[in-house]
Amino acid sequence: MSHLGARTAVSVLRRDLPLHSALLPAVDDVVAVEQPSEPLHALRPAAVVQASRAFVNGFDGDVLYAVKCNPDPSLLRAVWDGGVRHFDCASPNEVALVRGLFPRAAIHFMHPVKSRQAIREAWERFGVRDFVLDSASELAKILQETGNDVIPAPERGLGLVVRIALPKGEALLDLSGKFGAPLDEAAALLRAARPFAARLGVSFHVGSQCMDPTAWSRAMELAGAAIRASGMRVDIVDVGGGFPVAYPDLTPPPMGTYFAEIERSFESLGLPAGTRLWAEPGRALVAGGASVVVQVQMRRGTSLYINDGVYGSLSDAGALGFRYPVRRMRPQAPASDASLAAFSFFGPTCDSADVMHGPFLLPDDIEEGDWIEIGQLGAYGACLRTSFNGFDRTHTVEVRDPPLLQGVAPVAPATVAPELLAA
Repeated sequence: MSHLGARTAVSVLRRDLPLHSALLPAVDDVVAVEQPSEPLHALRPAAVVQASRAFVNGFDGDVLYAVKCNPDPSLLRAVWDGGVRHFDCASPNEVALVRGLFPRAAIHFMHPVKSRQAIREAWERFGVRDFVLDSASELAKILQETGNDVIPAPERGLGLVVRIALPKGEALLDLSGKFGAPLDEAAALLRAARPFAARLGVSFHVGSQCMDPTAWSRAMELAGAAIRASGMRVDIVDVGGGFPVAYPDLTPPPMGTYFAEIERSFESLGLPAGTRLWAEPGRALVAGGASVVVQVQMRRGTSLYINDGVYGSLSDAGALGFRYPVRRMRPQAPASDASLAAFSFFGPTCDSADVMHGPFLLPDDIEEGDWIEIGQLGAYGACLRTSFNGFDRTHTVEVRDPPLLQGVAPVAPATVAPELLAA
């Protein structure tokens, strides 16, 4: 019996029945039986449950999963099973998805710029009560579309969170250029929002894949300055996302280091008892929760032409240059003793920009027809797929395997452990 579920880039999200991990197949078994000619997405819900539970247990506050990172229902249920009860949504579709899966979830609309219809639908239809903003015009829009603009009525439960701007940081992906109110404006927004808010908060985002725990301390100091300048009582400090995970050439400090730094800097603000701490992890919960199995369609020197690429689930391997853990798969073939070599990938589209330089270390006898499993794609993998050139068909299966990469020490490419990279 086939374990595969077909999906195109424009198809609706699946709603599978969850399986106990002991009943799930292994990736190698699926590839051996199915011989997939389309990209195969292998979901690892058990890994997401474990990562979510560890974050919830370690973070001294409310954990809001950033749905944009991976909205697959199977992994959303795994996040829920790991103890997450709050969800950071950025669109009406995300709000509807979460509410449909988890009627009791707390949904927070954390996009600083929203359409009027999105605000109204979230408030009236889905019971969303918390909204982020970074401008006076967005505050006015939220108040108008939720019916809170005429007479302040905090008893209606409206939560307003002001996002403050941060200077350019050292995160792998800097997010300082698009959202956030400067300090003076943030203070003014806090004063303007306070009469209408049942909950008033400040938020920030230090950038994605932030390797420096002290970045949160510096951001916390700015949040404290905005609070003091406003003269208002706040109920929430939201430290955003950016919590990093390991890749073959990147090993972050232990997550506990981040939690300790955040708690220390939060306590230093001297806020009233009962002020809540929020975080919005995405990658840290789901990165290890999926891989993609691709097939080699041609080899040209050290370039491998594969059936997925930057317009598919490997977007971050393109311009951003992410290196993922990889292993060659040859089901039912003798183990290879070939040495490792550095390869680059070309995706299946006709665009020459569909290239991933890596380097990806694989056996130097790899050839057309071999499969490659690429790990750490639970974050921003399948959810970024497009239908460009018509290469949008994939298959999905839930598997029992652990993640390809579960945290490694920094190593030079030549000394990467072969068991992580080669079949």
